[in-house]
Amino acid sequence: MAKVNQEEKREIDVLFDEYSKSHQHPTNKLIHWICVPLILFSIIGLVTAIPFPYIAFLGKYNTYINWFSFLLAGSIYYYLKLSPLLSYLMLFVVGGMYYFIVQLEYVEKAGGPALWQVSLAIFILSWIGQFIGHKIEGKKPSFITDLKFLLVGPIWLLHFILKRFNIRY
Repeated sequence: MAKVNQEEKREIDVLFDEYSKSHQHPTNKLIHWICVPLILFSIIGLVTAIPFPYIAFLGKYNTYINWFSFLLAGSIYYYLKLSPLLSYLMLFVVGGMYYFIVQLEYVEKAGGPALWQVSLAIFILSWIGQFIGHKIEGKKPSFITDLKFLLVGPIWLLHFILKRFNIRY
């Protein structure tokens, strides 16, 4: 018998295949296109709102480091191991989101609602949307079986954009 030489699937493709199993219904997919970015935005806001200690040797640059800096570094490293292109895109997306987080900090300083309050409201409403989507789908969210799927969701969406333009991730 001839042996079939099949290329092994990359880890990222295995993760996307597994994630896709519980994201087939068009309504659930639409909800994910709205709620996953909002959840990511809200997590950035919530983690950024956690007070960070002053580190004297950083001087005036101390304001550029916060708890989100570490979360971002770890996440981008994980994405880099899966797909360099998707990691760069996520860094760009997160950078754009962070711009709006900073704008919310300015609103807070001007007497508006606290960043953590806005972020928490977005977080809760977005997760309600996610669970509604999975109720419609009839399947549990992927992260119930493995927490790494919380990181896979955002790049799963990005991979569709790349596929649309025939760009290999």
